[in-house]
Amino acid sequence: MKKLTTAEEQIMQVLWEKEKAFVKDILPELPADPKTGKKPAYNTVSTIVRILETKGFVAHNAYGKTHEYYPIVEKDKYSNMFLKSFISSYFSGSFEKMVSFFVKQNDMDVQEMEELMKHLEEENQKEK
Repeated sequence: MKKLTTAEEQIMQVLWEKEKAFVKDILPELPADPKTGKKPAYNTVSTIVRILETKGFVAHNAYGKTHEYYPIVEKDKYSNMFLKSFISSYFSGSFEKMVSFFVKQNDMDVQEMEELMKHLEEENQKEK
């Protein structure tokens, strides 16, 4: 599975949230460009959605010339792949190093750390 660009990821976030959407439904959900304050053009979003389809992230239902897009890659599956890649690239594949980094950088207190560990244990139990 390929890593998505920022624009592709923004569109996928909308599709994961909405489950199905036409380009006209995706547009208002996208953030404006910080430099110009403008949202992306309809044609730009349409092109990115088609790229996502080529990459195997979305599919569509055709209604004449109009297409309704929906995700075929689950958000959890992509998030897991992205997180593994992130940990591998920045923390030598060590989850422990990543947690240690975030604890140091964010001044995490003991209670927050315990909550994190509890959440991780719950997730681990779900997987078994």
